[in-house]
Amino acid sequence: MANHKSALKRIRQTEKRRVHNKYYHQTARNAVRRLRGMSEAKEATAMLPKVISMLDKLVKRNIIHKNKAANLKSSLTRHVNAMG
Repeated sequence: MANHKSALKRIRQTEKRRVHNKYYHQTARNAVRRLRGMSEAKEATAMLPKVISMLDKLVKRNIIHKNKAANLKSSLTRHVNAMG
């Protein structure tokens, strides 16, 4: 167990941040999954910018690596373009 007040505070902050990051990451993963499962081109085209924005925010917050986001954005764009 931590012996310093600052270490206890750091533990609290880290846990809070972990839960927060986990929420944003899971939300983005669900959005990607939903976009991949879509069959209607119009809906997918409307949803693509929102998903790309989510991925960019994850990169900005250092939750995922920028190359992973780039790969996801590329594959999703190709998927949507192939629809219609």
